[in-house]
Amino acid sequence: MIEINWGAPLSLVVSPEGDVQNFTTIEQAAWWLRRKWPVRDEARHRAQAQVQAAMDCLVPVGAARIAFLQAAQSAGFTPRVA
Repeated sequence: MIEINWGAPLSLVVSPEGDVQNFTTIEQAAWWLRRKWPVRDEARHRAQAQVQAAMDCLVPVGAARIAFLQAAQSAGFTPRVA
């Protein structure tokens, strides 16, 4: 399988201890949404749909990134500030 680079990596703080996860491909984002996401809400569902649509070349990858970031915010993850 070829992984799709979706631009600059997204770094999210994913735990209260400050653990950081870097998302460099759309497949990583899809896997996290399916397997590791802490909440099952509308934002997650929308992000899953947008990520899959981008993987199927039906929407721009940027739309998937935006939906993923909105779901991350809804889940309580915060962007890592360098």
